[in-house]
Amino acid sequence: MLDTMESKVRAMKLRVLGCSGGIGSALRTTSFLLDNDILIDAGTGVGDLCLDELRAIRHIFLTHSHLDHIAGLPLLVDTLLGFADKALTVHALPETLAAIQQHIFNWKIWPDFAELPDKEHPSMRYVPLRLGESVEISGRKITMLPASHTVPAAGYCISTDAGSIAFSGDTSTNDGLWHALNQINDLKYLLVECAFANKDRHLADVSRHYCPATLQDDLAKLKITTQILISHLKPGNEALIMQECCAAMPALNLRQLKGDEILIL
Repeated sequence: MLDTMESKVRAMKLRVLGCSGGIGSALRTTSFLLDNDILIDAGTGVGDLCLDELRAIRHIFLTHSHLDHIAGLPLLVDTLLGFADKALTVHALPETLAAIQQHIFNWKIWPDFAELPDKEHPSMRYVPLRLGESVEISGRKITMLPASHTVPAAGYCISTDAGSIAFSGDTSTNDGLWHALNQINDLKYLLVECAFANKDRHLADVSRHYCPATLQDDLAKLKITTQILISHLKPGNEALIMQECCAAMPALNLRQLKGDEILIL
């Protein structure tokens, strides 16, 4: 466990920069700003932050390497070049870090900011994190959760003395996630993806996402009570997906997660 805790934080704010399964008009892809210094994923929503807000970011926790979750990262680190006094720290599975190093920060698609301005003073650094491991940053404990997707992937639980928020990342049916969630006794919010409507279940299965039918099966494994927020809905199908979720799980406390909303603990 990497421990960089400086002081105890008893409350936290999670701002939804993006939570859509695509783009168009006001839609932004997945990214959450924790307080003012930590990003959970770096999708297109990062681009809505002003320069001062971007400069305050010190850590990024990636769920996986797919473009809709990392699209803002290359431009973010480029924007911060020369402004930050410390390297931007990127936490992720070793496979995710290897993928973005090989395919993005490779001097062909984008410069390698682990070598800029030079190797002794890089603009970004990579910190591998494995399932079940935690990082503590100023009173906020961020723990990597299991996920099942088409590439190595993870979710995260963010905890303080005030409670916990969990995010599934992109995932499909898997027992590991729900076992881990059942161990979080103070879980206030669960952000869980449901990308496709039931009519597109084949696409959901092939791309390893939830649809309402498969999410219903897995939510039956959840033994704790929490507010459930549905994210990563594909553009144009949001109303249908939510209609099917609510019809299938009327007893659960669920609603659609919205871009630019703020969750406070």
